Amino acid sequence: MAIGPFDFLNSINGDKKDIMLDEYDEQVYQPFLINRSLSYFPDTLFLANEMNIAHRLPVRLQYSFYLHSVRPKKRFAKWIKRGTEDDVQNVMDYYGLTHDKALEVLKCLTPAEVKELAAGAWREGVSK
Repeated sequence: MAIGPFDFLNSINGDKKDIMLDEYDEQVYQPFLINRSLSYFPDTLFLANEMNIAHRLPVRLQYSFYLHSVRPKKRFAKWIKRGTEDDVQNVMDYYGLTHDKALEVLKCLTPAEVKELAAGAWREGVSK
């Protein structure tokens, strides 16, 4: 059975069983994903920061640090995602702005205005 990056996270948070057995597992381990996942929680935030500082350590040492430092606990959080690019594109098309300026304008628009732009009713008037 193949081990994925989030299997390492489950072993760190839950059963505390060392699953990094060979060189292939070291290649699968992605420090960025583990650090980001653990940075969402107050009890693991500082540990994740320490690993960000010591990012040049071999992945085996990073994994061992987490495995022996993090207390077992169920941790789940939805990842924060960027705003939809469709909204930015709609603002760019409607106002004729660059990407950066469209991001600034998007911050000023209400959700109703963004929804109206997404509906594309203005496109019918422009194309005629």
